[in-house]
Amino acid sequence: MEKKSKNNKDLRMGLIGLVVALIIVFVIGLFCNQPESIPIQGEVEATEVRISSMVPARVKQLKVEEGNQVHVGDTLVILDSPELEAQLMQADAAEKAAMAQNLKAIHGARKEQIAGAYDMWQKAEVGVEITKKSFDRMEHLYEKGVIPAQKRDEVEAQYHAAVATAKAAKSQYDMALNGTQIEDKEAALALVNRAKGAVQEVKAFLNETCLTSPINGEVSEIFPERGELVGSGAPIMTIVDLSDCWFTFNIQEDLMPDFKIGTIFTVKVPALGNQLVKVRVNFIKPLASYATWRATKTTGQFDTRTFEVHARPLTAVAGLRPGMSGLLNKTIK
Repeated sequence: MEKKSKNNKDLRMGLIGLVVALIIVFVIGLFCNQPESIPIQGEVEATEVRISSMVPARVKQLKVEEGNQVHVGDTLVILDSPELEAQLMQADAAEKAAMAQNLKAIHGARKEQIAGAYDMWQKAEVGVEITKKSFDRMEHLYEKGVIPAQKRDEVEAQYHAAVATAKAAKSQYDMALNGTQIEDKEAALALVNRAKGAVQEVKAFLNETCLTSPINGEVSEIFPERGELVGSGAPIMTIVDLSDCWFTFNIQEDLMPDFKIGTIFTVKVPALGNQLVKVRVNFIKPLASYATWRATKTTGQFDTRTFEVHARPLTAVAGLRPGMSGLLNKTIK
C-alpha cells in the first residue's frame, strides 16, 4: 500500500515537472517569436547657400561673423578690385566719345561749313558764266575763220570743266545742307549703345564686389580672411536657412514598404531632450550601388539596396539644427 502511494506521488511530481518544462519552453518560444525592434538613425539637414563672387578680388571687409543671423539684403562682405575701377573709367570715356560722334551725326554740318560750301558753289557758277561767254566769242570768231579750231576746242574744254566744277560744288553744298546720311546716324547710335553696354557690364561686375544675403539664415562658415584674394566663383561663406530643415535616413530596401511618399512617423531628437517630432516623407532616392548595400543571405540570393529618405517636420521645431541626430524604431519579424 505504501509502495503504491509512493508511485502515485512520483507520478504526480513527474507530471508537474513536465508541465513546468512545457510552460518554460512556451515562454521561451513566445519571447523568441516576438518582433524585434531595431533603431534607425538619421541626421538633420538644412538648405545651405554658398556666397561667392563672379570676379576675382581681395577681401576688403567682412561685415558678419560665424553664427550671426542675417536677413535678405544684408551686406556680408566687401571686396576690392582696382582693375574693375580702371575698366569703368575706360568704359565711361568710350561712352562719352560715342555720344559725341552720335551728336555730330545728328546735327550734321555746322553753319560755317554750309556757308562755305554755298560760297564755293556760287564761285563755280561765276566761273561757268565767264567761260560760257569766252566760248561764245571764240565760237563766233571760229565761224569767221579768225581763230583756228585748236583755240576754239581749248576754250570749249574750259567751259565744260567749269560746268563740272559747278555741279561738284552744288553736290557738296547739298550734302552739307542735308546733313549726315541715315546709315551714318544708325552706325553712330549703334556705337553709343555698345559703349553703354560695356559700361553696364563693368558696373555689373562692380556690384559683385559688395555681396548681400539672398536668404534669411545663419552664417555657418567663413572661408577667407580679410586681405585674402578670392577667385571667381570661389565660396566666401555659407548661410544656413534654419527654417528649412529635414531629416535624412538611409533605409534598407527590405524596410522600404513602411516608408512611402506622404508617410508620417515620429522621430526622437536626443539633442532636444529626446523631443518627439512628427515628420512626413517627401523625398526618396536610391543611393549608388557601390555606396551602401549588403547581401541579405549568406548564399547571396540578391542584394539589398539602400535608399535615401527625406522627411520634413509637420510643424516648426525650435532649436532644430543641421547635424542633430533623429532616431526612430522599426519593428521587424
